[in-house]
Amino acid sequence: MNPAFLFLPQRMQRTLALAALVCCACVGADAALAQAFPARTVRVIVPFPPGGTTDILARQLAAELGPKWGVTVVVDNKAGASGMIGSEQLVASAADGHTLMLTATHHVINPGLYKKLKYDTRSDFTPISLIASVPNVLLVNPSLPVKSVQELIRYAKDKPGSLSFGSSGTGGANHLSGELFKSLTGIEAQHIPYKGAAPALNDLLGGQIPMMFDSLPGVIAQIRAGKLRALGVTTMKRAAAAPEIPTIDESGVKGFEATAWFGLYAPGNLPPELARRLNADVVDTLKSQKIRSLFADQGADPGALSQTDFTRFVGDEIVKWGKVISAANVKAE
Repeated sequence: MNPAFLFLPQRMQRTLALAALVCCACVGADAALAQAFPARTVRVIVPFPPGGTTDILARQLAAELGPKWGVTVVVDNKAGASGMIGSEQLVASAADGHTLMLTATHHVINPGLYKKLKYDTRSDFTPISLIASVPNVLLVNPSLPVKSVQELIRYAKDKPGSLSFGSSGTGGANHLSGELFKSLTGIEAQHIPYKGAAPALNDLLGGQIPMMFDSLPGVIAQIRAGKLRALGVTTMKRAAAAPEIPTIDESGVKGFEATAWFGLYAPGNLPPELARRLNADVVDTLKSQKIRSLFADQGADPGALSQTDFTRFVGDEIVKWGKVISAANVKAE
């Protein structure tokens, strides 16, 4: 005991002692909850339809976490409203680890795009773990007379207003990748939104649009066949699947990074000890050769961030995309 404690008024001594007891009780309760988890089936909400990359990654992860935890881990698709319907369901769930959500980059884009969300993306969720990231790539139709990022920038500045780029829709990750590229390079390029990545890619292949950002795994066959020209990947490191393609950052657009990534979340106010336990279990699972092989089939690299680092990463992404949306004056459709 600190000797100074004895010289405090008796009432203050009692208050401090009670506060210490409450603190110890809370820490003990948190530790007990983490040790007791899981007590029943774990539900993983996927706020998108079955069959997409988010859904596939969630089911592959769930199949490995079930045996690890000794319970059934089910995936529950709650699609709609750019992931917001599933997010609302997670927020309404008990913060005990038995309801989680695996979602994509939309989660950190939505706060800047929609001004009246029914939840606070920072306080109503507990980030658990980065599950995977997928490199995107800047593509041009081979008819465009550019073979590098710098040549594209010069072309755009020499012919202002002549470039356009397609995307899967307004406010999506690929659209905002284009807006970030415009912001960092100072070029002009008109955004052409499509209802999905497939029709945009078809028009890129057909020459109706000159460029777009898209997922590398989905277009690597067309790149290898010479039907599309890849100028740079959006990650800070070259992609293992196509190491010959430089990064946009190393091509002279310093600081450019626009990775498609997938994260696991719990409701807000999850006990910190349980959050760390969940992160440790998930990261350990992501290290397995089986998961690495399964994710590789989707062109995805497994995550490895601690729970603290992932929380910081989520906050940074919210700020980054909020600035891009504001600067480009992007409005939700």
